[in-house]
Amino acid sequence: MSRNKATAIHLSSETKARRRFLLLYGFFVLLLIGLSILFYYRSQEQLMFSQQRIRMMEYASVQARRLKHLHRRFPKETKYPRDNRFESAIYDLEYQKIFSTLTEPKVDLHAVIYQVGEKIHLVKVLDDYYLGAKYLIIEVARDGQWYAGIMKRILLYALPALLGLMLLGIYLSKLFVQPMQRSIVLLDRFIKDTTHELNTPLSAILTNIEMINREEMAVDNARKLTRIEIGARTVSTLYEDLKFMVLEQGRVTQSQELDLLPILQSRLEYFSLAMEAKKVTLHKELVPTLITVNRGLIIRVIDNLLSNAIKYNKRDGEITVTLEEGRLMIEDSGIGMSQVQVEGIFERYSRFNETEGGFGIGLNIVKKIVEHYGMKIAVESTEGVGTTMILQWSKT
Repeated sequence: MSRNKATAIHLSSETKARRRFLLLYGFFVLLLIGLSILFYYRSQEQLMFSQQRIRMMEYASVQARRLKHLHRRFPKETKYPRDNRFESAIYDLEYQKIFSTLTEPKVDLHAVIYQVGEKIHLVKVLDDYYLGAKYLIIEVARDGQWYAGIMKRILLYALPALLGLMLLGIYLSKLFVQPMQRSIVLLDRFIKDTTHELNTPLSAILTNIEMINREEMAVDNARKLTRIEIGARTVSTLYEDLKFMVLEQGRVTQSQELDLLPILQSRLEYFSLAMEAKKVTLHKELVPTLITVNRGLIIRVIDNLLSNAIKYNKRDGEITVTLEEGRLMIEDSGIGMSQVQVEGIFERYSRFNETEGGFGIGLNIVKKIVEHYGMKIAVESTEGVGTTMILQWSKT
């Protein structure tokens, strides 16, 4: 894995944070612009109605005089007055239609002026009941040029505003993630410096522990030495993870066909002291299984899965390890995880239990190795019940 690729992986959390910020920011920007457009359209519509109302009131006055004339000459004259500039209708006091030439029959006698379809209606209340009419409705066509003009102005103002606000959002998102960037850089620098300093004292501790003759020690001292050895081995596992991630930059070296059974047995033996200290019972169902992978990398995968199964297990709990052709399954009876936690378990620096140690990098390393070899890893977990890690690969 190249340094550029490693850097890109380091910034995955930053990218997700920026994406979430931009999605939230974009939602509120669209909401703001949408409300602004609606307010502007309504205000311009009211202005248009005001202008139309003056003209339509003149039409209503003309039509009212014609109705008065017809009323006085009725029944000698029965033809309803018409005008090519507008359509009209009359309704009685009980809102019943007397006569209508409207092209849009839907009327609202409680409004003064309103739009219905492609038409505008004006309602005039008559003072005198000519022909029994109480309400006169005048209908004219909506001004198509006004509508096209208002849409053009909205686009002219809204698009530059949207572009400007989105550019501002990109700038703000960079400011938003800067603290995260600094934290990641500082944490990576700390891990790298720590890793450089760990190797020599850790090797000395483990070497000297192996040289001590436990049979000549008092039981109490032997128990204390065991605890020291468990702690040293835990740190050793962490050191190997840090070395792979920081010093080796996640490089994947040459692979070979291996029998996974003896490797798994040796790692179970390595973690046996930690299991005994926590009184965890181990159940094994192991068969010889071939896999093509780098030996050191598959050890990293196994160590991290076993370490987590022990670390997050209950005292007096159980671990079941099943190895069969093309599959390794490690099941624990620990604290378990929620579905949200399962979805983020492979993210770097993800830790869901602050009482346990570690940097939250182990499963991120597992994910990298698994993806490199085209393997699959599945997580099944229930809070308070336990977690099962299932590693699958192509059968050879």
